[in-house]
Amino acid sequence: MPELPEVETVRRSLAETVVGKVIDQVEVRWPKIIKYPEVEAFSFMIKEQKIEGMGRRGKFLIFYLNNFALVSHLRMEGKYGVFEASEPFDKHDHVIFYFTDGSQLRYKDVRKFGTMHLYPLGQELETLPLAHVGPEPFSEAYTVEYLYQALNKSARKVKPALLDQTIVAGLGNIYADETLFRAGVYPERICSTLTLDEVGKIYHASKQTLSEAIDAGGSTVRSYVNSLGRIGLFQLQLNVYGKAGEPCPVCGMALLKSKVGGRGTVTCRQCQT
Repeated sequence: MPELPEVETVRRSLAETVVGKVIDQVEVRWPKIIKYPEVEAFSFMIKEQKIEGMGRRGKFLIFYLNNFALVSHLRMEGKYGVFEASEPFDKHDHVIFYFTDGSQLRYKDVRKFGTMHLYPLGQELETLPLAHVGPEPFSEAYTVEYLYQALNKSARKVKPALLDQTIVAGLGNIYADETLFRAGVYPERICSTLTLDEVGKIYHASKQTLSEAIDAGGSTVRSYVNSLGRIGLFQLQLNVYGKAGEPCPVCGMALLKSKVGGRGTVTCRQCQT
């Protein structure tokens, strides 16, 4: 599933390619992707709307239109691409936005898990699915003190807590593993046992990891590409994710894979305590 760096990269590429375009009509080929409102209303409301800007909240893309905000979650395999009308469709193109200039924005989703919600401007952050999303890792609300208070009262393991989007927005499996490795914290530590110093290390590691991943265009570990069809390159900088059995880049001990909170997790038992 695309995480914050991948979604931010998609946002930036869409900002280059679709901002300023006017939607002539939309064709919904897989209605279940449209979660709100009903497909007929969705198609009517979005007609003749201009894309004024692109935003992101955690793992969600936000298309800011004249009067509405389109909230889009890519889930496992969702992709956006801009095409000319003459280019053939793919069988997995499930939502097609036709622009007045003749170009098209196509939403492709092999697994059909993606979602779209359309709300009047100003309501998108107050309504599900965004209403309960936690602070952005680069926002003023995300501080060491905030993270310590959020984790200190929890009896959960630290990795599942970091994956909880109500605590911090955008962290997923890849970047949680990388963050905890950099912080030297074992993912099965109980949150309430973490010291303020350890939480501070997690805080700084999360921001550093996400920032570097954004600069590299995200991580392409399966099929992720941005809306221009370009892969990410942060997978070349990963320390532990997907590297079970390989030597730890710090101490040389073989990295171990386990399951934490039902998610595959790679750690170094010597460097992470």
